[in-house]
Amino acid sequence: MTANPYARDLDKGAANYVPLSPLGFMERAAAVFPDRPAVVHGTLTRTWRESRERAVRLASALARRGVGAGDTVAVMLPNTPPMFEAHFGVPMTGSVLNALNTRLDAAAIAFMLDHGQAKVVLTDTEFAPIMGAALKACAVKP
Repeated sequence: MTANPYARDLDKGAANYVPLSPLGFMERAAAVFPDRPAVVHGTLTRTWRESRERAVRLASALARRGVGAGDTVAVMLPNTPPMFEAHFGVPMTGSVLNALNTRLDAAAIAFMLDHGQAKVVLTDTEFAPIMGAALKACAVKP
C-alpha cells in the first residue's frame, strides 16, 4: 500500500517505475542530490557527488591494473568510506567484489582468495600482517 492516493491500482510500467541497480542508484543520487550527504563517518562527510567521483577513480585505477568484466576483487576493509566506495567502484569495472570478513585467520582468507580467484586485493594497513600471511599461503597469487 502507498501513501499516495493517486498511485492505487496502478501496475508498474515504463511510465511510472524504473528499477535501479546499485550503480544506477549511485548515478541517480549523484545527479539528483549531488550536494546531499552520502556518507557520514565520524567527522568526515562526503556528498553523493564526491562519493561517485571517488568510486569512478577506484574503477579507473582497477581498470588500469587490468581488472575487468568477470574478474574478482577481494576487499578486506572495515565498514568505512573506502568500503562504501569499493561497493560501487568495483562493479563499475564489471568485476565482482569479494568482501572478506576482517575476523578471519590467514588460512581462511587464503582459501577465499584462491577459491574466488582474486585478481586484486584491497586492504587497510590495519590488516597488512594477516593479509601478508594469507597471500604467502595462496596457491593463486593476486
